[in-house]
Amino acid sequence: MPIKKILVVDDSPTERFAMTEALTARGYQVLTAENGEDAIVKSKAELPDLILMDVVMPGMNGYQATRTISRDPATRAIPIIMCTTKSQETDKIWGMRQGALDYMVKPIDHAELAVRIQKLG
Repeated sequence: MPIKKILVVDDSPTERFAMTEALTARGYQVLTAENGEDAIVKSKAELPDLILMDVVMPGMNGYQATRTISRDPATRAIPIIMCTTKSQETDKIWGMRQGALDYMVKPIDHAELAVRIQKLG
């Protein structure tokens, strides 16, 4: 299934803006969420083709939101790429165990992200 609609989850307005700009320039429809709770609600309501999930956010963090989304029958088919400043190998392993399909460390290389999105689609 080609990826057309992407949910960007990040508590930083700057990061959300940068990701939205980079993705819309490549023809994707972009939705945004500011936190894990909002990501869960929007993933169920909008059923995006992909979720780009930050980890460090107030309230529910990205690991918790990824686990919830990836285990819910309504949303578990949505691939998740973690996009975070957490760069330790243990962080990556934990993210993948929560249900993420890929893991990228910020600052995000938008060209590399585009390649990874194409591979998923």
